[in-house]
Amino acid sequence: MAEDRRTYHHGDLRAALLRAAEEELQASGVEAFSLRQVARRAGVSHAAPAHHFGDARGLLTALAAEGFHRFLAAQSRREARADPAPAAQLTAAGLGYVDFAMERPALFRLMFGSDRPDFADPVLNEAATAAYRHLRDQVAEVGGDEVAAASVWAMAHGLADLLSNGRLRAILTLPEAARQDVLVGLLERAFPGRG
Repeated sequence: MAEDRRTYHHGDLRAALLRAAEEELQASGVEAFSLRQVARRAGVSHAAPAHHFGDARGLLTALAAEGFHRFLAAQSRREARADPAPAAQLTAAGLGYVDFAMERPALFRLMFGSDRPDFADPVLNEAATAAYRHLRDQVAEVGGDEVAAASVWAMAHGLADLLSNGRLRAILTLPEAARQDVLVGLLERAFPGRG
């Protein structure tokens, strides 16, 4: 254990604490989240998370910022496999939105449904703004305005939230290819000029 702690103190402690924080969030939920449990999961002293993040809100804020980076990465993975046409890229981003929520439901809820992170924090604010800017720019590419961006966001977020919470069983129980087709059809209904 002492060797692990030396490794953490040489630059990996922050990353280890963020991994442990996401595990704790998944296991206990945001209401029961504690720095002491995160430290236990990371195998470090209970003071280590406070030293790096201040308090539980600071750690959850950093975790939410990291979540937005992972959120954009999930969208980018889908976009890289999609046709380069703007509508196809927007659809791929929506599918990446759903992928992220399904793969990391607790982190998704922290980012989009909790008041525990401090969205006034510059790092979190920039990460969240970059995610919204990505959506807004893609919607503009297909001829939409801010209202259209809100519509596309509402559809993608609603699907992601419902599916990650085990709702929409009719979609969840479909074979993978059929589920993807249904999701694409639903996402595209929110596009400007469609519906």
